[in-house]
Amino acid sequence: MEQLTTQISMVSDFIWNNLLLFLLVGTGIFFTIRTRFVQVRKFGEGMRRMFGSFSLNGEQANHEGMSSFQALTTAIAAQVGTGNITGCATALYSGGPGAIFWMWVSAFFGMSTIYGEAVLAQKYKTTDNTGHVTGGPIYYIKARFTGKFGKFLAGFFSLAIIFALGFTGNMVQSNSIGAACSTAFGIPKIAIGIACAVIAGFIFIGGVKRIASVTEKLVPIMAAFYIIGCVIILIINRENLISAIQSIFVAAFDPQAILGGAAGISVREAMRYGVARGLFSNEAGMGSTPHAHALAKVEKPQDQGVIAIVGVFIDTFIVLTLTALVILTSGLLEPNVKGALQGTSLAQAAFQSAFSGFGNFGNIFIAICMLFFAFSTIIGWYFFGETNVKALFGNKATKIYAAIVVLFIVVGSTLEVELVWKLSDLFNALMVFPNLIALLALSGIVAAAAKGKDIMK
Repeated sequence: MEQLTTQISMVSDFIWNNLLLFLLVGTGIFFTIRTRFVQVRKFGEGMRRMFGSFSLNGEQANHEGMSSFQALTTAIAAQVGTGNITGCATALYSGGPGAIFWMWVSAFFGMSTIYGEAVLAQKYKTTDNTGHVTGGPIYYIKARFTGKFGKFLAGFFSLAIIFALGFTGNMVQSNSIGAACSTAFGIPKIAIGIACAVIAGFIFIGGVKRIASVTEKLVPIMAAFYIIGCVIILIINRENLISAIQSIFVAAFDPQAILGGAAGISVREAMRYGVARGLFSNEAGMGSTPHAHALAKVEKPQDQGVIAIVGVFIDTFIVLTLTALVILTSGLLEPNVKGALQGTSLAQAAFQSAFSGFGNFGNIFIAICMLFFAFSTIIGWYFFGETNVKALFGNKATKIYAAIVVLFIVVGSTLEVELVWKLSDLFNALMVFPNLIALLALSGIVAAAAKGKDIMK
């Protein structure tokens, strides 16, 4: 197992450090310039549209799609997951406090990238052979690249996302749920995995209608619950708050000034883990959330594009940042120290230290949040994978896909943390390439949309 983890880590690190680190941020910068900083200009409009369509019990999703708010919550369900807790803690351990700064940078530029993804998903959405609206990168890849190359690129993306999210990604989610609940309640990880798999299977069977219904209720409640808990802890740890914020900015450019030479963390590593875990968290440029945004019933593609921007903001600049500050103000972070707390254990310890006067409340709080965060992501990622299974193999194959996902949820809950994350990193990287190629090739359409032009003609 250790040898397998090492080999996967070598391949994943090469792809991230030498290619994706620059390609993802570079694409975000390119789209930011081409759209004239759409994430700044249209942010207010995105917020108005989100709150204007806010509902915990909106219209039912059907074959024509779902409401704009349901599409956003389905996307956020996928975005706000273990990446906001375990992923943040992992980034801090491997990249130091400076990793958070690079998460912010990649997220800011990623807001323009996800705008483009949502706009293109809306423009190229279609109906499948059962009359249901569907869409995602596979469709805008084929629209831009015709012939064998287009089929290969779209097929490669679909297979990568099925493995990255449906299989290894959901293993990460169940792994984090199992670890958190085992620590908080002493329940065996396998039991947690089986319980999650059974509940998830029930939701999967209900299709897009049940998925939309669950996410529109679950996402706002879980986000509010977690944010309130984090704010309370930051009030408790307020004496350390300023120094924690300073460490993020200083360590982003001079890790040794904060960590000392013993940690062995460079600016490059802070960037690498910040961008990688940022992508895992907000999914900008990955090609996952367009599957949800394609189903929104809106007048113009731009209308869903501005709402997609808000999804990245909530995920990274609010939820993930709060997690980082809780961990940093706890004083428990020991970056890159073998045997030190990392991942879910570090996050739980940070919350537990603040609530030490209330028994085991900190561990229980994180376990509950992890359960809702990770489980909502399992739902969203299953749906994204299912869209590609239908496109590649037809509707009948979805039952087999669902069964495999359920199995991976159970298996993932028992595996070692490092192996699961390395597998997820690798497949996430593979699915990014074809999506970014298509996004760059179609950037002219996105730029036109950002200028308010009618791109549906």
